[in-house]
Amino acid sequence: MSFWLAAYAGCIEEERVLLARRIPPEGGSNWTLPGGRVEQGEDPLDAVIREVAEETGCAAVVDRLLGVDSRVIPAAAARAAVEHQNVGIFYRVRITGGRLRPEPNGEIAESVWTAISDVAGLRRSSLVDIGLALAQALPATGHVAPVPVGGLIQH
Repeated sequence: MSFWLAAYAGCIEEERVLLARRIPPEGGSNWTLPGGRVEQGEDPLDAVIREVAEETGCAAVVDRLLGVDSRVIPAAAARAAVEHQNVGIFYRVRITGGRLRPEPNGEIAESVWTAISDVAGLRRSSLVDIGLALAQALPATGHVAPVPVGGLIQH
């Protein structure tokens, strides 16, 4: 089993959420939250700020911790065809400057502010639903129920 620790940004303003359209090398695309892998020795809070800058072109600050999600992706659905555990740390993040742009030499083709009411109709990572649920509920445990994968919602 492979393992990945990641940090994700829940950027929510005026009933809109900042989403990034990811186009992986193997093709296809889906919408996700800005964020990604925490590098060895890196603080997850620093990682989410770095990832927002890399993927969107914007500077950001963390307002609060939203919660943590842990999921196991079956080998049949994982990129490397090996069972994979992803532990995601979700932060509420505020954009403080910069301009939205594609990720240079990366998988993020664009980042856009999207009405939260429009999210249900998008092909997206389950991370989007988890981040929105954490931001809306602010559970004391920092944990929400798993999001079922299928249809428009992917790993």
